[in-house]
Amino acid sequence: MKKVILVLILLFIPISVNAFSSSAKGVVLMDTDSNRVLYSKNPHYVSSVASISKIMTAVVVIENSDIEKEVTIGEEVLKAHGSAIYIKEGEKLKIKDLLYGLMLRSGNDAAVSLATKVGGSVENFVNLMNKKAKEIGMTDTTFHNPSGLDDDEEGNYSSAYDMALLMSYAMQIDAFKEIVQTKYYKLKTNKNVYEWKNKNKLLFTYKYTTGGKTGFTKKARRTLVSSASKDNLNLTVVTINDGNDFKEHVSLYEEAFNTYQNYQILNKGTVSILGETYYKDNELYYKNDFTYPLTESEKEVINLKFKLEKKRNVKNNDKVGEAIIYIGEKKVHSENIYFKEKKTELTFWDKIKNFVLGKS
Repeated sequence: MKKVILVLILLFIPISVNAFSSSAKGVVLMDTDSNRVLYSKNPHYVSSVASISKIMTAVVVIENSDIEKEVTIGEEVLKAHGSAIYIKEGEKLKIKDLLYGLMLRSGNDAAVSLATKVGGSVENFVNLMNKKAKEIGMTDTTFHNPSGLDDDEEGNYSSAYDMALLMSYAMQIDAFKEIVQTKYYKLKTNKNVYEWKNKNKLLFTYKYTTGGKTGFTKKARRTLVSSASKDNLNLTVVTINDGNDFKEHVSLYEEAFNTYQNYQILNKGTVSILGETYYKDNELYYKNDFTYPLTESEKEVINLKFKLEKKRNVKNNDKVGEAIIYIGEKKVHSENIYFKEKKTELTFWDKIKNFVLGKS
């Protein structure tokens, strides 16, 4: 089996440097679709992250339960302290309602109740949180509870980079996205009537905001995760220990929206490769689109390299190569290329022949 490498070089122009800044101890500005980091400062600085850990709590609940299911609050709620939505033992409400209380009002009582109902116990639920963190690629992160409290020094530890990865992942989940963009939520149960306003001030002050989660403990100080979208560019900002977080998030978004545009580099479907002849009688295709945020200068230095394998006994949907995308000499993405047998239209006489031979 031989390999042939085809290289398509578009143009080379020097890449410009961006003027982002932040006073946070740790910060990451990330494109949520490609996970490209557009700006960072101490991205892997590990610290207590307070209630922004509830993003993981919500993800684990949504992926491991029927959020429309009604549950009855048990005595586990009596152990909760700190910020609360003040649910009571014996109260009946849906898991979805608890998620709104968790994300809009940062209810630690909601966190404990959700962990118990979904995981069977807080300990088992925390194991699910850490397992999910590994799946996502969060290598700086350890969870000890579903709320983010720093009880007995056993809080939740992570980095701005890991939390940006988590938010990017979470924003692909429809139920999560719907909850975190909600400004107000009303609920009536068998014991109370609730009206909750989202603590994320950016939803009320910055029109491009699509979600987020606030956090604060004396140990972690202020932590904030937010997301914003404009002109098909979807971004996440995470700040760790930042006393001016809301203002800085807006500043970072504005700088990014003025600097970057989202470009569709690969289109799902048929691949056309200049000079490729081995598979010319059939089709090659991508399974996915690929978009990437680029500056004006970067879009002029995109390199697209094709690596193809000359397979003899190739079948439909076999991988036969990959397209590798570079900005200058830096690899930013690779996409698999698949084989598809091209169907030829039979002539009238071919159809008659097949019918006679019993092939039709």
